[in-house]
Amino acid sequence: MAQVLEFKLPDLGEGLTEAEIVRWLVAVGDVVAIDQPVVEVETAKAMVEVPCPYGGVVTARYGEEGTELPVGAPLLTVAVGASEPAPEAESAPAADGGPGETSGNVLVGYGTGAPAARRRRVRPATAVVTAPVEAPVAVAEAVPDRAGPVPVISPLVRRLARQNGLDLRALDGSGRDGLILRCDVELAIERMEQAAPAPAPAPATAPAPAPTTAPAATGAVTERVPLRGVRGAVADKLSRSRREIPEATCWVDADATELMAARTAANAAGGPKISLIALLARICTAALARFPELNSTVDMDAREIVRLRDVHLGFAAQTERGLVVPVVRDAQDRSAESLSAEFARLTEAGRTGTLTPGDLTGGTFTLNNYGVFGVDGSTPIINHPEAAMLGIGRIVAKPWVHDGELAIRQVVQLSLTFDHRVCDGGTAGGFLRYVADCVEQPAVLLRTL
Repeated sequence: MAQVLEFKLPDLGEGLTEAEIVRWLVAVGDVVAIDQPVVEVETAKAMVEVPCPYGGVVTARYGEEGTELPVGAPLLTVAVGASEPAPEAESAPAADGGPGETSGNVLVGYGTGAPAARRRRVRPATAVVTAPVEAPVAVAEAVPDRAGPVPVISPLVRRLARQNGLDLRALDGSGRDGLILRCDVELAIERMEQAAPAPAPAPATAPAPAPTTAPAATGAVTERVPLRGVRGAVADKLSRSRREIPEATCWVDADATELMAARTAANAAGGPKISLIALLARICTAALARFPELNSTVDMDAREIVRLRDVHLGFAAQTERGLVVPVVRDAQDRSAESLSAEFARLTEAGRTGTLTPGDLTGGTFTLNNYGVFGVDGSTPIINHPEAAMLGIGRIVAKPWVHDGELAIRQVVQLSLTFDHRVCDGGTAGGFLRYVADCVEQPAVLLRTL
């Protein structure tokens, strides 16, 4: 006789206590295998598929798409040992554990056996930018029951339609292969509003007395965006950083001509290509070895500055759902080639939506290359609880005095935002000057790569 087991939303770790159901991957009556992904959820860290540790027949699902569930809440029940759906009377939740075909504990984003093949997702290119957050990347959702190829719709478009009561299955997309775009939903909303009957005129009344105080702002509200999920986590984290960290910023212009030439020469020599951000990361780790105060955090309860041995280097990246900060572990032990490979892996994971909570947490220092947006400088908010962040502006040809003569050189602005509790301006200035010296004269540093 089949035993009905309850599968609860697993502990997501890293302080995450809830998740939003994005898409169910199974229906009641489906037969699932051990470690088969059964639901796609969105946390403040990442969008992940949750594998079920039980093999059997799905007898119940808890929560509709768009519902937020706390950790420990039931996700679904599975009749273990059944080859067909269990009767409704037998589908009540059972106690955790018990005999049957299971694979033990489940971590979000990881199967407990052989990993299941992931669906291919289309993502926009990922770019490195300025302000730090810990947030994941977006996934898309297929709309069922449509003729022809199944269009893949972004969560933002799906949410806009849901907020305005639109059925996406009734829309024709203007994108490739019938993809429903945001403009399609906005046009449908506009038509729906135009078709709505005009309100009846209000009866004439006596003029209202003049207000004694200034009226509130009467600007038209076009949209209300809930501060939850990724955006809510961003708001909480940045607000906490500004509230707790007395930050200061210093900056300097540097001649990056020699660094660019050294990278070109290294890549021309053959072997794996070295990215510019990898060279900048290598410079950062060398600078942090000389100024360890900036690789630290502050414990105000103990009134201690906690200096950290390892450099877990975060880098801010722009994705469809906002900023994320993937983390390169043990960056101080990596060569430029190793750093290039790890940056490429994490960037691709961000583009395809496969970053895990572990990829997005634990950073000790953040590197921001906001120059890709064509800007020179920034005063970003520190990625709490870190103590500093190095910003890289665009590298652009400018007039520069070189060897006593005016020349056109490749110039970059470097900025360091730091927690004034962990060090004073002398330390911060020394760190930034060392970074600038390595950018201008990379030969000494390159010998250690």
